[in-house]
Amino acid sequence: MAAGFLNVLKPPGMSSHDVVGQVRKIFHTKRVGHAGTLDPGAAGVLPVALGNAARLVEYMSSTDKSYRLELLLGFSTDTGDDSGKIIECVEDFTLPKREELLASLQDFLGVIQQRPPVYSAIKLQGKRAYQLARENQTVEMPLRQVTIRALRLIAFHDSRIVLDMDCSKGTYVRSFCRDFGESLKIPATMGFLLRTRVGNFHLHDAFSLEELARSGEAALLPAEKAVEHLPRFDMPEHRITAFVNGLSTGNIDFDAEESILRVYGRNRFLGMGRYEAAKRELYPIKVFREMSD
Repeated sequence: MAAGFLNVLKPPGMSSHDVVGQVRKIFHTKRVGHAGTLDPGAAGVLPVALGNAARLVEYMSSTDKSYRLELLLGFSTDTGDDSGKIIECVEDFTLPKREELLASLQDFLGVIQQRPPVYSAIKLQGKRAYQLARENQTVEMPLRQVTIRALRLIAFHDSRIVLDMDCSKGTYVRSFCRDFGESLKIPATMGFLLRTRVGNFHLHDAFSLEELARSGEAALLPAEKAVEHLPRFDMPEHRITAFVNGLSTGNIDFDAEESILRVYGRNRFLGMGRYEAAKRELYPIKVFREMSD
């Protein structure tokens, strides 16, 4: 069975789960997973794993992401995007000047505290937050720490602002739009959202579902593409067999106190290991035997 990652261009109007369903049909396999859910209305990069590569999806959760987003001034909604019910609207407001926008953007750079939108998949009281909201229950979303690494003003016309954002995992663009509007003292909501990057998966390399149907396995990327952001360790020849058999390897020197490593042998990806500097020991976490043959 084919194994590897696909860089899928998710279209708007389709859920991430729907994309997985389409990939299952195209590749005739049930073992498919995805990394980094995109809201149905959003488009862009959605890494999808096939076969044993699905075992590596968890390591993508820590990767940074990039977006192109549209911010709409003058109204806010219950969902935080333009698909929701308008809860505040002002028609008479002074549009900020470019210099004011740039100055306000600076306040959102770095480590910030952000309150996720009520309409989100975060679990509260054993239920998804959006389920509680739909039941008209009062929902108090806890603050969470996120990092916004870059904000670039792309376009500004009337009440529409287009930005590029680089951010950490867990960052909600809808919350950013809401909070940015509050900083300008103007209600705001998110318009379109395009995810342009997830870790090492970029928009310019992404395949639409139609292109995947034509390309088939030619579109598959190696499984280790998903973990290229993690440190690499090349296993000595005489230690390879022990590692792929699930045995820890001692007397290992690596410049880290403790780290999750991608492990190679004979320049082939063997799997993932956990290094403990105090013991100079490397412990196998996930081994890909088929790649070590």
